[in-house]
Amino acid sequence: MKRGWLIVAAVSTGLAAGCAQAVSLDPPAPEGAAATACQALSKKLPATIEGLARTETDPVSPYTAVWGPGEIALRCGVGRPASMEPTAEVSDVNGVGWFADPARPTLFTTVNREAYIEVTISANHQPGSVLVDLADPIKATIP
Repeated sequence: MKRGWLIVAAVSTGLAAGCAQAVSLDPPAPEGAAATACQALSKKLPATIEGLARTETDPVSPYTAVWGPGEIALRCGVGRPASMEPTAEVSDVNGVGWFADPARPTLFTTVNREAYIEVTISANHQPGSVLVDLADPIKATIP
């Protein structure tokens, strides 16, 4: 699996009206303390971000979360970004450090935590407000 390519696509267009569609998202496979922290984060994530309801993922995993039809996607327990150099610029958003991938301006990864958390945000949304909404659950569960 390539870390740099996130698959976010709606699954099964033939679902009955009124049923939410699961969004395909490749789950990472964290181990040890990172896995435990990511499982705790999954339970604390907000039900809505930017007016988008949390949607089921396919496959179902405690290491992934999606809001809307793939507009905002989170993967907890990913590997360290290959493009993140020791001197890379990071931004602090409400006490959580984020590395913005220069090659993919919609991809943000937490730094200096037990687990790396990758968030992909569609260009339709302001990254700052999305990352603010995720800051408290991350601080509460990912040391």
